[in-house]
Amino acid sequence: MLEFYFSYCGVLKRLRSGALGGEMDRLAEHFFTLGYKRASATIYLSRIARFSQFAATRCGPMPISQDVVDSYLCTFTTDTPRIGAVSAPGHARRVAPERFLAAVPSVDNDPNAPLLSSFSDYLSRVCGLESKSREGVLLGSRRLLDWFHRHHSGQDLDALTAEHVLAAVEHRLSLSATSGTRTAATSHIRTFLRFLYWAGHHDQDLARVVPRTPHWRLAHLPPRLAWDGVRRAIDMIGATAPVDVRDRAVLLLLATTGIRNGELRALQLHDIHSRTGEVFVRHTKGKRDRVAPLIEEAGAALADYVLRARPKVDSPYLFLSFTPPVAPFKCASPVSRIVRKRLRHGGVELGQVAGAHLLRHSLATQLVKQRRPINEVADLLGHRSINTTALYVKVATSQLAEVALPFPGGVA
Repeated sequence: MLEFYFSYCGVLKRLRSGALGGEMDRLAEHFFTLGYKRASATIYLSRIARFSQFAATRCGPMPISQDVVDSYLCTFTTDTPRIGAVSAPGHARRVAPERFLAAVPSVDNDPNAPLLSSFSDYLSRVCGLESKSREGVLLGSRRLLDWFHRHHSGQDLDALTAEHVLAAVEHRLSLSATSGTRTAATSHIRTFLRFLYWAGHHDQDLARVVPRTPHWRLAHLPPRLAWDGVRRAIDMIGATAPVDVRDRAVLLLLATTGIRNGELRALQLHDIHSRTGEVFVRHTKGKRDRVAPLIEEAGAALADYVLRARPKVDSPYLFLSFTPPVAPFKCASPVSRIVRKRLRHGGVELGQVAGAHLLRHSLATQLVKQRRPINEVADLLGHRSINTTALYVKVATSQLAEVALPFPGGVA
């Protein structure tokens, strides 16, 4: 497989002569399978070969230790080549872990680590929170602990008092700009204090002293776009380059089904049912699978993407990144960037909130304006409670005007 990237016999001999020489063909196949371009794979293989030669002088045929890796990285005096060199041992370790000694776990110097680990387990097992939700609560808890240790250095956690809690809450609220962030901050602190009492780390339930902050869910209008702007942005996407074909399918699916960013990334090839015109949505926010309708235009765009533009890699996921390594989107940022890029190219003015969820809000608003029953909109969006969907009723001002009572004494 190495001959696919290099043709000179001398180069091939050098690549296969280091400590990882016997693994270079496996590494070449690794880059080919991940969809790396030939030029990129050649650079990575050259970096690995350089590290392989260095490791051969330090450990010979023995497994490579972390000390050898660290010594190799120390040979680079400037940041740019050092950053590039870091990837070489990483790829080699993933492909041939048997050629490396197991890394010795580092001692965690964070004194709060055991407590927060126990708290994370509590949030998962007792509270049933998903990983994304746990991250926010753990961050709020860490901020409380940092504040306590900073202002009351040397004191144990059982010395925490109601006065301390109120002072910490006041500090956190002073840093919060919106009612939503203030409510989240106090909720996270309250949950952590409740855990301290539940787990026996404190003899008082200090969660009761955390004040409630006012937050009215329906006090603001949802961010949304004019439907003409969404339509124009989709129509301006080209149909020749593979990335354009993918992006058009992404925007059409988001704009016509209202699925969330994470739901889009979790879609697999077998979730698209073209014959019945349905999309099977898994791993939803409400922990319930649902079926979304697939309109003809979106179905045709998906078929064009799968048959003509999707990278030929062995992955069950529908949408893949075109940047090597070719793989499913791991986080929400790439999808949001696609949406922002295509909307701006279509001449749509974007505010601070501009991502995949903006198309979900826009679809719900458009359906309400079309006088679609609110329960149908709730089913499409996957809302458990119709009260969640009621937020979009506020934007239908013309319909609300029709139900307003006449002013007493006004003109009939």
